[in-house]
Order: sequence, then C-alpha cells, then structure tokens
Amino acid sequence: MSRFGKTLYIHIALAIAFMSLQGCGYNSIQGLDEDSKAAWGEVQNQYERRADLIPNLVSTVKGYASHEKETLQAVIEARAKATQTKIDAGSLTNPAAFKAFQGAQDGLSSALSRLMVVVERYPDLKANTNFQALQAELAGTENRIAVARRRYIQVVAEYNKKIRFFPTNLTAKYLLDAKLKETFAASEGKESAPKVEF
Repeated sequence: MSRFGKTLYIHIALAIAFMSLQGCGYNSIQGLDEDSKAAWGEVQNQYERRADLIPNLVSTVKGYASHEKETLQAVIEARAKATQTKIDAGSLTNPAAFKAFQGAQDGLSSALSRLMVVVERYPDLKANTNFQALQAELAGTENRIAVARRRYIQVVAEYNKKIRFFPTNLTAKYLLDAKLKETFAASEGKESAPKVEF
C-alpha cells in the first residue's frame, strides 16, 4: 500500500472517530451539567434573599407582638439552621446532603407560616406600612423560590435523562463518571391537601 493510501485511511479513520464523538453526547452532558449548576445557584440566591428579609420581618413583628417570643424564636432558629445548612453544586449528587438542605429550608418555611398566623391576630401590625412592604417582599421572594426550584427541577431532569439514555450513558459513565443529581421532593405532609373544617 502506498504512502498516500495509508494517509488517506488515517484521515478517514480520524473523520469517523470525530463524527462518532459528535453523537456521544459529551458536550451536551457538559452543557446540561453547567445549566444545572446555574439553576442551583439561582435557587441558593433566592433562599439567601429570603434569609436576609427575615431579621427585618422579625424585628417589625417583635414591636407589636413581644409576648409571642416562642414563635419569633422559632423563626430565628429556623433561619439560623437554614443558613448554616449549605450544599454546593458539586454535592448535588449526594442524597443525604440534599435532603438535609431541603429539610432546613422546609423548617424555615414552616416557621414563617406560623409567624404569619400570629400576625393575623394583630390588626395594627397588619396595617403597618413597613410590615406590609416586608410581607409583600417575602411573598415575592417565595414566588421567586418556587420559580427557581421549578427551573432547577427541569434542568436536572434533562441532565439525568441524558446520562441514563443510550448511547450518551456510555459517555456519562466511562468518560465523565457522571452521577444522577438530586432534585426537590414534596415537603413532608404536603402530599395531601389540607382538611378544611367548618
């Protein structure tokens, strides 16, 4: 075989190898991994925003409902726990760490709900413009958290599908050592609708 023939075979083999790499999903898996990290960053950003609002909310309520110390203390403690329980984008494949993070955030949501029930008992507090502004800010933040969580769930679902479907699962397993990422689940007790009794 001539030198030209060998060179031609090498170029054809390289072209076939390059074309097969295009279908292996390497770049799409990497892209989805980055998308999931960005979506997770937004979730964390919104949780931090909520945590930053809470001290102002608690101090405003404290002036009106000083004898509701137990509820206020529960909110402060839940906020402390939620801000101490961190999970970075690299740990999103760790189910225990993700569950601890979600539990801390659910605890803070629960404490805030109890605080809002206390607020209903104080008409003067509900009429306070500072409190109304904080309450509106908190409601907006809760909506942003829901949107960020939904986006994260969608991106992680795409990522998890990509690393499980053939043939990209081969790339995920053997080239990238990619693991399934955790996603949010319904909070304990939220699986069923609340009972309303008259």
